[in-house]
Amino acid sequence: MTFWVLFVKPQVFSAKINELTLGTGDKATVLGGQNVFNLYTFDAPIANRPKIGIDVSDDPEQPSEGLKEFYAGCSTLAERAKKAAELPEADFVCIRFDLADPNGANKSVEDCVADAKAVAEAVDKPIVVAGCKNTEKDADLFSKISEALQGKNILVLSAKEENYKGVAAGAGMAYGQKVGAESAVDINLAKQLNVLITQMGVDGKNVAMNIGSAAAGYGFEYVVSTLERVKAAALSQNDNTLQMPIVTPVGVETWGVKESTAPESENPGWGSAEERGIDMEVETAAACLAYGSDAVILKHPASIQTTARLVAALM
Repeated sequence: MTFWVLFVKPQVFSAKINELTLGTGDKATVLGGQNVFNLYTFDAPIANRPKIGIDVSDDPEQPSEGLKEFYAGCSTLAERAKKAAELPEADFVCIRFDLADPNGANKSVEDCVADAKAVAEAVDKPIVVAGCKNTEKDADLFSKISEALQGKNILVLSAKEENYKGVAAGAGMAYGQKVGAESAVDINLAKQLNVLITQMGVDGKNVAMNIGSAAAGYGFEYVVSTLERVKAAALSQNDNTLQMPIVTPVGVETWGVKESTAPESENPGWGSAEERGIDMEVETAAACLAYGSDAVILKHPASIQTTARLVAALM
């Protein structure tokens, strides 16, 4: 009897993803740095495992009963951020200023800055700052928070085509913070924005990318395709305009779709709304990490714990 043994040559690239450090001291965390595709530990060791952030909004309303219970007794953003940071599996805390939206509560930039300073005093993990999705206000918000948290080595999400000049100049150049470049699920748009930001004078090694996100089943095939193409260009083509680590906000997308929000009473066959929301978050995060994300940002502690176990098993 003849036995054949198949040897597969490891696919290791001379190029690698930039290392980007968030935070300071013992709790600092490093994104990127690998010279193989995501989770391909069978090709080469990966020094920096994918990271998981926990998303905390200044809006006290929560999208699920489980999250309401988790944050019970927390009345301020700083209190919720402190509670979130206590989760061992969370590598960083992402504070989101939903209430600053001019079309909503229109919370002032000054109040947001005060909240951000309180968070920085309450937590010892790295901080990511997400805005209200109003590009004009976000540029001002990111600049003022970057000034207030100078020396904390935060990441601001996100600089977009409409406001990258203000965000890059304020957060990245004036106060030395990390800049997140957000594009709309297109490799060419991602590359163009990275080029524009670095041409302004921001070091490319201080830039992370958010190439766009969506919940699984909601145009998600475009997200994973773009993640895959970006990572392939960065490694196999040594394209240094795409070698920034990728951070993907997952929770804000998955907890807004009907599979997560529809009451069980309306769709009894669907089962628990809480479990559906967690499943959507975990499934989306797992796919993002497999196809190119160096960090994902989730909302639910159960999702974070499950995703952390998955990463640990694959590393």
